Amino acid sequence: QVQLVESGGGLLQAGGSLRLSCAASGSIFRLNAMGWYRQAPGKQRELVATINSGGNTKYADSMKDRFTISRDNAKNTVYLQMNSLKPEDTDVYYCNADVSYYSGGAYYLNDYWGQGTQVTVSS
Repeated sequence: QVQLVESGGGLLQAGGSLRLSCAASGSIFRLNAMGWYRQAPGKQRELVATINSGGNTKYADSMKDRFTISRDNAKNTVYLQMNSLKPEDTDVYYCNADVSYYSGGAYYLNDYWGQGTQVTVSS
């Protein structure tokens, strides 16, 4: 099994910055694409940013000028640097990873989610 553990969320004022981290652990053969999503109560989960194993990134249009996704493959960790935060960025942020793992003599591909970390931006 694979676990994703997020950290770095919190409460801050508008205009501030936060860096979220998500560390993957477990029976990992290869971490493929990783990403961050966010979700407000009663709303659908939405893409924030993704990064593939080669470092290519993709952002939601509303966040690409303020947020930066990166990864450290040696640490199996993905980061989200968030700058110039706004009250509308208040959400639970979830880490996602597409993972290849080895089990019982075969390789498998599965999609995993972290438990989420709360980001609250006050005006």
